[in-house]
Amino acid sequence: MEYKYEKLTDKIYVCASSDHRFGTDAFLLADFSQYRAKDKACDLGTGCGIIPLIMQKKMPPQVTYAVDIQEGAIEQLRLGLEKSETSGIVPVCADLKELWEGAPLGQLDLVTCNPPYKVNKAGFQSAITAQKIARHEILCTIDDVCAAAQKLLKFGGRLCVCNRPERLSDVIFAMKSHDIEPKRLRFVSKNADEAPWLFLIEGKKGSKPFMKVEPQLYIRSENGFSEELQKIYDTGKDQL
Repeated sequence: MEYKYEKLTDKIYVCASSDHRFGTDAFLLADFSQYRAKDKACDLGTGCGIIPLIMQKKMPPQVTYAVDIQEGAIEQLRLGLEKSETSGIVPVCADLKELWEGAPLGQLDLVTCNPPYKVNKAGFQSAITAQKIARHEILCTIDDVCAAAQKLLKFGGRLCVCNRPERLSDVIFAMKSHDIEPKRLRFVSKNADEAPWLFLIEGKKGSKPFMKVEPQLYIRSENGFSEELQKIYDTGKDQL
């Protein structure tokens, strides 16, 4: 396996590979989650740990459990942590459907997840197993993610996920099925002329129904990347 270290800051690096890498959606989700220094957090399906590592850039949560079922992903996260100056990230190799011994049940303020976008066997599937797992609901579904979040979150705790627009009804149904009420929704488009390619949604455990739809986020402007994206994704244009 060939590894490449991507620089987030002078002190934070992500160990990426062809199996476990990252894209713009991870930066958008980390920003959308509005994580706080006082939070106890968990990132489900963390892959190379990109979301917990992004959160280290400013006022990171006091602890972030970075969970993935794939040993290779957790090894990459550990390599990234060895090269970085971070605090509070706890790598966990576990199945989110079962969680792990000593998991902080009912204690977390925030759970994030950039889940597989495609239903299993839907669309083209890569021949690489790790990529299949990342893209298709082979080892977990959005319902599994919401069930795990419901167990981990305290009352009023938040679950933030991203997905493709065609899965919006699936995500909302899964949240509601596990007492996580959708509260905030934002669509992401490349520009004002194109339909959204992504949505970001936040749900709160035990909350009453009321959802705010936020202004659409545009990736590009006439001059290149949008001003908002530049603020969110400030590690360099070459990686987008």
